[in-house]
Amino acid sequence: MTDQEQRKLGQTLWNIADQLRGAMNADDFRDYMLAFLFLRYLSDNFEAAAAKELGPDYPDEVPDDIRKKLGAASPLALWYQDNPDDTEEFERQMRRKVHYVIRPEHLWTSIAEMARRQDGDLLDTLQRGMKFIEEESFQSTFKGLFSEINLSSEKLGKTMPVRNATLCRIITEIAKGLKEFSTASDMLGDAYEYLIGQFAAGSGKKAGEFYTPQFVSDILSRIVQLDGQEPATGPRAHIDSLLDFACGSGSLLLNVRKQMGPRGIGKIYGQEKNITTYNLARMNMLLHGVKDSEFEIFHGDTLANEWPELRETNPARIPRFDAVVANPPFSYRWTPTDATAEDTRFKNYGLAPKSAADFAFLLHGFHFLKDDGVMAIILPHGVLFRGGAEERIRTKLLKDGHIDTVIGLPANLFYSTGIPVCILVLKKCKKPDDVLVINAAEHFERGKRQNRLLESHIDRIVSAYRDRREEPRYSRRVSMAEIADEKNGYNLNISRYVSTNAAEPEIDLAAVHKSLLEITKRARDATVRHNEFLAELGLPSLPM
Repeated sequence: MTDQEQRKLGQTLWNIADQLRGAMNADDFRDYMLAFLFLRYLSDNFEAAAAKELGPDYPDEVPDDIRKKLGAASPLALWYQDNPDDTEEFERQMRRKVHYVIRPEHLWTSIAEMARRQDGDLLDTLQRGMKFIEEESFQSTFKGLFSEINLSSEKLGKTMPVRNATLCRIITEIAKGLKEFSTASDMLGDAYEYLIGQFAAGSGKKAGEFYTPQFVSDILSRIVQLDGQEPATGPRAHIDSLLDFACGSGSLLLNVRKQMGPRGIGKIYGQEKNITTYNLARMNMLLHGVKDSEFEIFHGDTLANEWPELRETNPARIPRFDAVVANPPFSYRWTPTDATAEDTRFKNYGLAPKSAADFAFLLHGFHFLKDDGVMAIILPHGVLFRGGAEERIRTKLLKDGHIDTVIGLPANLFYSTGIPVCILVLKKCKKPDDVLVINAAEHFERGKRQNRLLESHIDRIVSAYRDRREEPRYSRRVSMAEIADEKNGYNLNISRYVSTNAAEPEIDLAAVHKSLLEITKRARDATVRHNEFLAELGLPSLPM
């Protein structure tokens, strides 16, 4: 599918959402819309695998009379009817090969047919289907996946018949919109990402909970893709493990995977506290063709370190990651305790203040970074210059040589805030004894609601990082001696080191003095001559 077709599909689905949601909150409608898109993907994938598994035994189509009798439109329904003794073995085989099972009556083709007929049992069938996928499909991959999809909500209608009719209308329109497009996973995955972005634009500050703008995500993805110790040598061949501890909908993780290629990452790890967003992330992974064995998303609080896999107390067995990326909530209020101060993640650096957990998030990710790994994190500018506990943490990180690069971005790039933000690149073993400071704050395309970065802006940032290149009023390698001197005192405020103001032209004082002397002489000569004319006329002279 071409980029133009992908944009057309995304716009088609967005128009459907915009028309059908009515008075429903955009966030609520998003959950229904994306869940149905996901069901379509799972169904298409399962039916294709079933046809391959059954070979010539897979029915070509379901006659209309049998379709009505079975209450399902998928040819698989006919096979289930004709082979009742073989269905258990078939499902066992499909769980081994596809890793999940969807019963014929719950497949998208059947659901869409029920919606087209305005079947009064649609709502109940959907509920049973989602419950089966969550609880019986396969192990824990889909557990709780649809937990936030409330098909009994009054937001769909005050009575069950009204809710059923609303769902029929929504599903019918989605089915029509998808009909003319391919069902490839990448296509549906890209459409899913497009819708997440569109819903994020309408969610305002809430969007920060689940979405990182694509162009910002591209910067982080391309940075961690490069060799950790020698970025100038280019991309690394493979990343064994990738972590995003505040993964939202998973778009940042998927962007790194896109940069590395489908086989360029061993395993993807994500963590998300919000249950709805956690489910979005899992759907997003599967929609982009990431197998359930290739990713692990954990639902839990990052700052409390609730993920058992990361709570290992034996230093030799603590999981470490080749690359860490994150866009955590800015200046998040948290409540550290005395026990938190002894946590190995924070013990050597101190606790971030209760009013802003920015450095707590940073230290969490940094703790699990491999010695030769790379971490790129988006944070508010305040972490660069705020005092108190944050100053002590920043100073320690700088003295230990862990802050590699500081990138200042323009204001109003995010849906959740209009403030300018920065990207910090951290390494446990970095070679240069300096900090690369990139001031990209003035390089962007202005938009009506949100500014954006063009490909040329992204390329310039990434190439400056890769080559550690210095450019006037853009990037500079700042020595640790300068950062630590009395004037700066480990303050990383970008404008201290790279000002975007155009330098005033140098003035050649000798040339200016010579020019003034010449002007003064010409003025004196002109006055003398003028006074001669005045004397001939008997008029008083001009003063000399």
